[in-house]
Amino acid sequence: MNVLSRDKQIEVIAALCEGVGIRTAARLTGVNRGTVGNLALRVGMGCMELHDRLMVGIRTERLELDEAWSFVGKKQKNVQRHEIHAKGDQYIFIGMAGAQKAIISWGVGKRNTESTMDFLHDLRARVIGQPEISTDGFHPYRMAIRDAFGDSASHGVIVKTYSVTHLVKEAQGRYSPAAVVAVDREVVSGDPDQYVSTSYVERQNLSLRMSSRRFTRLTNGFSKKLENHIAAVALYVCHYNLCRTHEALRMTPAKALGVTEKAWSIAQLVDAALSVAPALPTETPPDRRRKFTVIEGGKT
Repeated sequence: MNVLSRDKQIEVIAALCEGVGIRTAARLTGVNRGTVGNLALRVGMGCMELHDRLMVGIRTERLELDEAWSFVGKKQKNVQRHEIHAKGDQYIFIGMAGAQKAIISWGVGKRNTESTMDFLHDLRARVIGQPEISTDGFHPYRMAIRDAFGDSASHGVIVKTYSVTHLVKEAQGRYSPAAVVAVDREVVSGDPDQYVSTSYVERQNLSLRMSSRRFTRLTNGFSKKLENHIAAVALYVCHYNLCRTHEALRMTPAKALGVTEKAWSIAQLVDAALSVAPALPTETPPDRRRKFTVIEGGKT
């Protein structure tokens, strides 16, 4: 990556943002696979910093929250005790502005109370006022929203009941979602104006899986390391907010939110991300480590 030209860097990131994997991007661009991975990691880390700087002081009337499943390294059933935090199931928490379709806050972690609380407090720090909040029936949302937004928060829950008779062995039925048989809405606190819905953020989960190879089901393109997984989410979020024109809005979500004045190009995104990206740690080469020997000291 140190000698990769700017045009090649843009070409690589553009390929990754269109949903191809690292190996495919390497073949399409003629860049070494390791270089593609290192560039994606550094740009992703820069996108994390870029998102933190841009998504502050946000005003929106509605928020939709949801979490999307993914895994790192191996499936949860194969995770060893010492790998519990870095391997297995990793959920992507997304806080989305209902009207502007922008991702205001996101997080990666286990689907538990601790991760939910961290996600909600990050979201609270970015949003001004008391927007209406819609979530699914995941119970930790109730306590986390009350803790972050206060007792006066307008919080509604939508619970979907799926058919349990969807038990078929054919591939067409096995990989298709179960039918929704009932939808219940509940007002937890405040008055969400009877408009409780997570449709936009659930559609956002599809965009995430289509735009990043790491989230495509039934492939070997899944992340092998947690830090690369997080960097991939950061790259997706910045590309979605800043570069990708939303078909319904006819502008980027960041422009609809008032964060930017126009859509960014991939080149602008890469330049901005690399300018704020922290330096990647370098490991000592194995050959150098072998030269060090332990010398026994004399008796005192």
